[in-house]
Amino acid sequence: MADFSATELLALFQRAQAAFTDRVDAVEPEQWDGDALPGWTVADLVAHLVSEALWAPPLLAGEPYVDGRFPDDTADLLGDDPLIGWESAADAALAAFAEDRALLHTVHLQRGPTPAAEYIEEMTADLTVHSWDLARATGGDTELDPAIVTASLVVADRLPGEGVPGLFDPPLDVPPTASPQTRLLARFGRRG
Repeated sequence: MADFSATELLALFQRAQAAFTDRVDAVEPEQWDGDALPGWTVADLVAHLVSEALWAPPLLAGEPYVDGRFPDDTADLLGDDPLIGWESAADAALAAFAEDRALLHTVHLQRGPTPAAEYIEEMTADLTVHSWDLARATGGDTELDPAIVTASLVVADRLPGEGVPGLFDPPLDVPPTASPQTRLLARFGRRG
């Protein structure tokens, strides 16, 4: 996404958030405890993205990453209504990224200083892949927005060849002629 302007990065992030919101809204009450990923329920998956969104405002304000700043417990992150919990965190993240010149800042992630533009790219890619995870887990629409997929491939291509152990499953081999969505998902260890 390095060739995108700040306005385009923000628009892609907003579209990725909207796609995830649609999928959260479609989760039926009995699906929250279902499996989404190995070791994660549907609720855990949504809570993971709530946590990521909660981090954006303080990081963009120049605060360092401090372990334990936000709750780790899924129920604490989602509250009584997971959709409202997600939307509240997502709105705050979007507002923080939309602040004047926010994408020119450096944020201090666990791995160290990172350009805010790279941070929003990574969050967009994570939202996109996890939108697919959520849809797959709940029987929803697994077709991803082609523009967001194409942009997220830039992030995927920055990953080391062996992937990121502990964060994603190892990348899968797919033919170079595979669709962009299949290539993106494979890069993050998913069979799409």
